[in-house]
Parts: sequence; C-alpha cells; structure tokens
Amino acid sequence: MLRHPDPPLTDGVVTLWAKSRADVGALVEACSDPEIPRWTRVPSPYRAEHALQWLEASEGALREGTSIHWLVVDGEDALLASVGLVEIHAERGHAEIGYWVAAPARGRGVATRAVLLVRDWAHGELGLGTVEILANEDNLASRAVALRAGFEDTGEVRGAPREGVPEGRFAVYRSRAPSSA
Repeated sequence: MLRHPDPPLTDGVVTLWAKSRADVGALVEACSDPEIPRWTRVPSPYRAEHALQWLEASEGALREGTSIHWLVVDGEDALLASVGLVEIHAERGHAEIGYWVAAPARGRGVATRAVLLVRDWAHGELGLGTVEILANEDNLASRAVALRAGFEDTGEVRGAPREGVPEGRFAVYRSRAPSSA
C-alpha cells in the first residue's frame, strides 16, 4: 500500500508534506498565478472547489497506488511548490514526476530539491527502476530542473502525456535507479 513517508521527506531546506483541507487557501493563492495553468492541468481561474477536488482525487490515487502528491514547504511551513509521483506502474518499475512552483519561490532551487527527494524515494523506497519527467519543450525552467536533478535528456519527444495537459511537445528526461551490483 502506498503511503506518505513518516517522517516526511526533507533535505533540511524544503519538506514534502501531504496536503490537507488546511492548505486550500494557500493552493488557491499559488494556483492563481497564470504560469501554473499554462504548463499544467491546473484549471484557471483556480477556486477552492478545485483544490478540494484535487485533494479528493489525490487521496483516491494514493489508495489505488497510482500516484502520490506533496506540497513543498519551507521551515516556516510556507507553500513553495507541489510535486507528485504520478503514473506509478509498480509492475513495470516506472513512474513520472510532475511539479509546479509558486511564483515567490521560483529561481531558488525549490523544484530541483523536491524532485531529488522524490526521485531518490521512488528509486530507494518504492524500488522503481525508471523515473521520468516530461517537460513541455517551451518550458525552459522545467527542462532546467530536470537536468539539475540529474535526469538524462533522452532526446525523445512525446505529445501531451495525459488528458487535460496543455497541448504541446514534451521532452523526456529519465533517471534510472543505481544498479545494486
């Protein structure tokens, strides 16, 4: 059964925590930034009911073992970003990481730190052999995060990975679990 790590994942600068109803206001504020829906499935305008629907859907996906989502917070528990391990296929040893960063936290390495925590947890705790990031080719910041987090640019390009994702071409970045040899 998939569940949030206890204690939460942290690198001492950012902490990944399970979102709750208490986070709805912060989510609405962060997701009202037009850059987030530009690159993600986040609806615009973003309202409290969207945050509540996302909470419910995330809880269901966690129970099903198909995805796990976190909010990324700083030492004062301020919302910085969201990161998720999605499209988890345990039998294939594969998943994808998705993320967005709130406007005030951009350019501070928040996404890279969060991606590293999730990648290492996915490889080490879940035993996933392959973790990918699909970044819109035009989203240079997201592509830079993938490279800074040590993901390999495969040179592969795909269409939108899921329903609701804005149209575009998506560069594929891949991390493989270190061999245990």
